[in-house]
Amino acid sequence: MFYGEYQHNVDEKGRIIIPAKFREQLGEIFYVTIDLWGQSEETCLYVYPEADFKALCEKLRTMGSTDQDTRKLLRRFYSRVQDTSTDKQGRIVLMQELRDHAGLEKEIVLVGQDNHIEIWDRDKWTAYNNDDSFYNSGKLAEGLRAGGV
Repeated sequence: MFYGEYQHNVDEKGRIIIPAKFREQLGEIFYVTIDLWGQSEETCLYVYPEADFKALCEKLRTMGSTDQDTRKLLRRFYSRVQDTSTDKQGRIVLMQELRDHAGLEKEIVLVGQDNHIEIWDRDKWTAYNNDDSFYNSGKLAEGLRAGGV
């Protein structure tokens, strides 16, 4: 399970450090990709261990590709997948296209999200977390109660 928040920087070569705690769980080969939902306020990158990425791909396969919207989603998603591994210093190079997608220029935040990691631009992450409207709306409490939490 991935959890916690780690702040790092993108260096001049497009490399980021994967925290040691995350590296242990990711394994030797892992996958970096865009989010599937396309919500501008949640634009970040997703990092999956190999087994979880393959499970996600299996779910996507069940969607089929018979309609145009699904094909477009799958093309966009799969064309922006990077398989990678860390170097001896625990770094990975993020493809420029992925950095551009998430607006990652210098300061970033790696956030554990159960079975994956999200990589956010630090300013976007801060702004996202400063919006408390969801917490104050009562929807969160309703959803947690409905889920038995």
